[in-house]
Amino acid sequence: MKINFSLLFYMKKPKNYQRGVAPIYLRITVNGNRSEVTTGRSCEPSRWNARVGRANGSKEEIKTLNTFLDHLQIKVYEAHGLLMEADEMITAETLRNKFQGKTEKCMTLIEVFKDHNLKMESLIGSEFKKGTAERYRTSLKHTIDFLTWKYDLIDIEIKKVDYTFISEYDYYLRSVRKCANNSAVKYLKNFGKIIRICLSNGWLNIDPFLNYKPKIKKVDRVYLNTEEILLMTNKKMATERLTHVRDIFLFCCYTGLSYIDVKNLRGIDIVNGIDGEKWISIKREKTNTPARIPLLPMASALLNRYQENRICLNTGMLFPVLSNQKMNSYLKEIADFCGIDKPITFHIARHTFATTVTLLNGIPIESVSKMLGHTNIQTTQHYAKILDIKVGADMALLKKKYAAI
Repeated sequence: MKINFSLLFYMKKPKNYQRGVAPIYLRITVNGNRSEVTTGRSCEPSRWNARVGRANGSKEEIKTLNTFLDHLQIKVYEAHGLLMEADEMITAETLRNKFQGKTEKCMTLIEVFKDHNLKMESLIGSEFKKGTAERYRTSLKHTIDFLTWKYDLIDIEIKKVDYTFISEYDYYLRSVRKCANNSAVKYLKNFGKIIRICLSNGWLNIDPFLNYKPKIKKVDRVYLNTEEILLMTNKKMATERLTHVRDIFLFCCYTGLSYIDVKNLRGIDIVNGIDGEKWISIKREKTNTPARIPLLPMASALLNRYQENRICLNTGMLFPVLSNQKMNSYLKEIADFCGIDKPITFHIARHTFATTVTLLNGIPIESVSKMLGHTNIQTTQHYAKILDIKVGADMALLKKKYAAI
C-alpha cells in the first residue's frame, strides 16, 4: 500500500502573542492525517523562513537551531524506515511515537477476543442470549487451540492475522476438529466479528477475510411424516419420563415452538384469539419477535394432560421440560422404541410443524412464517419443504382444470 508521508517545521505563535520568540513545531502528515509535536526550540518570528522551515541568519545560535532541526528530520525518516522494515502500520500517530521513542502497546488476538466475550456476558438478557455467548466461548476455545496447534503460541499480535491465518484456521476446523462445512463456516463467522472490531479500531489495515469466500451448504432437514407422528402418538411408552418427553415433542410438532419457547411457556401465554379460540401468544426467546399460533385440538389435548402435574404446579410452567441434552437423548430412545429410523432431535418438531402439519395441509407459507415467528419467508423455507406429494396434489387440481377445458 502506498504511503504519502511528509514533515514540516513551522512556527506557532501562542494566543495573545505580542513580541519575543515563538515556539517551533514539527508536523508529520501521513495520507492526509496530521500529528504535531513541539521541537522544544523557539525563534524570533522575523528570522523564521516559513517556506523552507528553517531560520535565516549566520549567527551561531541560528546555525545551532537549524542543525538541531536537521537532526530531528533525520530521526523522523529513520523512524519511518524502521516501521516499513518491520511491516508495521504507518500512521501519523505511530510515526510520531516511533520518532519519540514511545512504544505503542500491540493489541493481541486473544486479548481482544476475551474482552469481546466478557462484554457479551455482561449483556446476556438485555442484548444477547445465553446461546450466543456460548457459541463465542466455544469459538474462543477453538481459536486458542488453533494457535497452539499451528504456531505453538497462546496469543498472537493482531497485525499478524492475514489471509494465510484464516485459511489455516479453516483447515484446522475441518481436519483436526472434524467440523462439517457449515460448522466450520459458522465458527469463522464468529471469528470474523472479532476481526471487524480490530479493523474498526485501526489495529488491522487489511481485512484478512477479503478473499475468503465460504458457503453454507444446504442440508436436507429431517422431519416426521403423518404416519410417524401417529406411530409415536399411539405407542405406549415404557416409563413416565419417556411419556412426558414424547408429549412435549408432539406438542411442538403441532405448534412449531422451539425447545426454549416451550420450556418457558406459561399460562399467561395462552390467550383468546381473533376467532374466539385458544392461541399461543409469545415473543420468541431467540429473536424477540412475536409469534401467535392457534392451538390445534391435538395440542390442546396434550396441554390439558399436564394441568395437574406436580412439577408444572410448582414451577408455573405448562410442561415439565428437561434440559435440551436430556430431551434429545430420550427422543433417540423413543425413536428406537417406535421403530422410527431417523436421527431425531427436539428441533425436528419445528421442521415437522412447518412441513407435515401445515404446508402439506395447504397452509400458505406466509402463515407458516408468521406462526414460526420468522421475519422473512427465506428463513421459513429452510424449515418447510414443498413435498412431492404436495406438488402432485397441486398439479392434480391443475390437470382437472385442463381436462375440463
